[in-house]
Amino acid sequence: MTQKKVIVLGGGIVGLSTAYYLQKEGHQVVVVDQGAMDGGASHVNAGYLTPSHIVPMAAPGMVAKGFRWMFNASSPFYMKPRWDKDLISWGLKFMKSCTPEHVQRSMQAILEINLFSKQLYLEMQQSGTLDFHLETKGLLMAYQTTHAEKEEAEVVAWARGLGLTVKQLDLAAVSAMQPKAPMNIAGAYWYESDAHSTPEIFMKNLHTELQNQGVAFMLETEVTGFQKTNKQIAAVVTNKGTIAADEVVLATGAWSEKLLKPLGIRLSIQAGKGYRLNVETETGIALPSILLEAKVAVTPMQGFTRFAGTMEISGINHRILPQRVAAIAKAAQQYYPQIEVSKKAMEAVQCGLRPLSPDGLPFIGRHSAVINLVLATGHAMMGWSLGPATGKLVTELISGQSPSIDLKPFAPERGYGN
Repeated sequence: MTQKKVIVLGGGIVGLSTAYYLQKEGHQVVVVDQGAMDGGASHVNAGYLTPSHIVPMAAPGMVAKGFRWMFNASSPFYMKPRWDKDLISWGLKFMKSCTPEHVQRSMQAILEINLFSKQLYLEMQQSGTLDFHLETKGLLMAYQTTHAEKEEAEVVAWARGLGLTVKQLDLAAVSAMQPKAPMNIAGAYWYESDAHSTPEIFMKNLHTELQNQGVAFMLETEVTGFQKTNKQIAAVVTNKGTIAADEVVLATGAWSEKLLKPLGIRLSIQAGKGYRLNVETETGIALPSILLEAKVAVTPMQGFTRFAGTMEISGINHRILPQRVAAIAKAAQQYYPQIEVSKKAMEAVQCGLRPLSPDGLPFIGRHSAVINLVLATGHAMMGWSLGPATGKLVTELISGQSPSIDLKPFAPERGYGN
């Protein structure tokens, strides 16, 4: 195999996972990131490994829910009304994808890549070279109402049909599993397949490990363009100089669409802002849970409990809307009556931008417009879960190996709603 100089654009979970597997194959790797790699979606997510999340975001009913919620700034889904050609184009593609056929066609592929990624996380943990927090306790889908119970029951039936183990628990059973954090719920579905982690610990330690293995980092470096010959990138142009490359990996998340336009690639991606709120006092919460009616994720992390949620489509910005923070705190206290979310915790809230593809599936693979570019973006709310799998698959493409799983569902030039 020919060793190559590979530039990885983006220092989030997907970019670092890609660098991890590339260096293992002997490639020379440079990671370029516009920030200091100390924030963003890879640091403020719920930390879930989610084989349970088999239904893509583009699903029947999402358009109706979206219209119902979109102008309510404290709802689980909020779209800031604005005239934007890229947003309109994305919205039309999203609506076209929200079909039962798309869901049925996508579930197996989503499950397969999630299970593959979980296996890779566990291999990383067992290798002994990378110290991080990862526990396999499953995931509770907790509901207060019959409506939410019935909605999730449909997903449970599909999950069981694909081979996942899911148990329905009443309140007494949940309380027995988590006695120190009483919940105000009617019951929950427990997906045994899932795991959870503490993202900041993983990202910090992976960054250190990559530096120790000789991966170069150019931080606070903005990509301003590309030097291109015919259909090949010769070099990446940044505000700190030009870097020659044999291969380029684009793992720039919500910023991907803008970066690709000068290369003649139109990739439809919108930024989906999510918020995270950390409670550092003891909560007694031992099990990761999604509070179904509120669409809030709860994770017992190392040293604190995280409440994460909301999907806000308002462009690329990091503005915090107080109504959305209040909605997460309210959900925490409604489902866990003994928990108090302090003013300090609410003031320390952070947000991250998740890259949303129109059909809810990531873009992983090459594009016919540029022969030495590999795309690794558009993971929506599964970026953390799918980071290692994406990095491994990208490395296989660059190394000329057969991909571990079928990449056709994730092809960058796929159609939507077909």
